Amino acid sequence: MSTLEKQKRQNLKERIISDPTRVITLANLISLLRAFSAIPIIYSMANPQWNWITGILILLAVLSDSLDGYFARRADEVTHFGKWIDPTADFVVIISVLVYLVGVKAFPDWFFYFYLARHMTIAAFAIYCMNYGYMILHANWWGKWATGITALGVFLHIFDFTALPWLKMTSIYAATVLLFISMAQYLRQFTLSIRAGNDKQTV
Repeated sequence: MSTLEKQKRQNLKERIISDPTRVITLANLISLLRAFSAIPIIYSMANPQWNWITGILILLAVLSDSLDGYFARRADEVTHFGKWIDPTADFVVIISVLVYLVGVKAFPDWFFYFYLARHMTIAAFAIYCMNYGYMILHANWWGKWATGITALGVFLHIFDFTALPWLKMTSIYAATVLLFISMAQYLRQFTLSIRAGNDKQTV
């Protein structure tokens, strides 16, 4: 592939990503379905005899988190909306389950408040940066791992595995560390973007 063809392909890719009208894609639909899956997950959790349905729904939600990114990259359908809805869907599902678990006193409430405060802080910076055109938030691998370990910790609090009793709280502590590191990475990303934007405005 020639340099000109590579440049045209890159320009096309950038137009696709930044096109605000590109909302309805397969990847984005998968993310939206994951967000709405919080409703049947909570409903099934409220009925102990449906534990097996809860397990299937959670596994499908975790699987969809990998599928939406795969389909977006494979079909060249990565969009700004997709970058926003993907972590939002994760947040909606996890926070919904945490609200239920904390309400029935089956989960440490300190983690719930930390998780909520972390996301509110990141969201505030993200909205500020988007409003002033500084940047579009990109997920980092620390955040991906943090979400995965958090999902594991939540799963272990829903289903009691007596064979590995230590894993329940260990996963929560590990998720806390990863969530804190990813938040620090996001805040650094926001700070550098805001500084770069301010420097451009002063030139």
